[in-house]
Amino acid sequence: MEKNLKLFCFGFGQVAKYFVRNLIKKNLKFDLVTTNTSKTCTKYIDDHKYKSYFFLDDKFDNHLLKELDSSNKVLISVPPKNQKDVVIKTFSKDLKKSSFDWITYLSSTSVYGDKKGEWVDEKTIPEPSSLTGYSRLNAETAWLQYYKNFNLPVQIFRLSGIYSLENNIIKRLKMGTVKIVKNKNHFFSRIHIEDIAEILMLSLKKFNSGEIYNISDNYPCSNEELTKYAANLIKIDIPEKTNLDEIKNEMLKDFYKSSKKVSNQKMKNFFSYKLKYPTYIEGLSNIKNHQV
Repeated sequence: MEKNLKLFCFGFGQVAKYFVRNLIKKNLKFDLVTTNTSKTCTKYIDDHKYKSYFFLDDKFDNHLLKELDSSNKVLISVPPKNQKDVVIKTFSKDLKKSSFDWITYLSSTSVYGDKKGEWVDEKTIPEPSSLTGYSRLNAETAWLQYYKNFNLPVQIFRLSGIYSLENNIIKRLKMGTVKIVKNKNHFFSRIHIEDIAEILMLSLKKFNSGEIYNISDNYPCSNEELTKYAANLIKIDIPEKTNLDEIKNEMLKDFYKSSKKVSNQKMKNFFSYKLKYPTYIEGLSNIKNHQV
């Protein structure tokens, strides 16, 4: 890997942070630039100093353009707005640079829509059934168009439901915010954030432009199965059941209206990757052992 690695992160949420901490942990030398939605400032992550520039909608600190121009790796985790990718919309001219050798757009498996519990892979035609899914698919299409038109090195990671030490079913159970929704034949896939960080790291060395990868674990299942396991793991009562039409949160309702099992075979084959947390059992056991 080149010594002058310079990573520009549009957005700096939990996935980007785990990825960067992975780079630090493995003693890689790199420069980091990020964006945030409040103000330009200097920050630290695990004693690693970096500059974070203001960027919100179509407004941004002009100084970030020079940083973007001198970067060779770009990670996009900013969500779409008004069904369009805000990075392409705002920086369309600045992205047509030859200095980039790695651009990764973090998308979502919501682009597949509802498959009534059947398996999907990267060859499955996306048929989003939610506004989030439509927005993500529009953003993917825009990035792939840039790959084709300007030979930009773009890969797309379609992420399944992310869980981590900070955000997980065990934590929500302890807070008393979990209910089991009555919903037959509902399957969804998930992925531990540490596995995402590892795959991002591997892709710095092994990269194929224009490709899409599902980033999921090996075992799709129902939310009821996951919740019952987690409740038993921490020895608390299994939450009560509720009907789908009683859910007020629209995003949560969309989640339960979409049922599919996401295949990760392409990701595992291409990156020769063995998941650290192949199912929720390993992931939740690790989380339980690290929580008080």
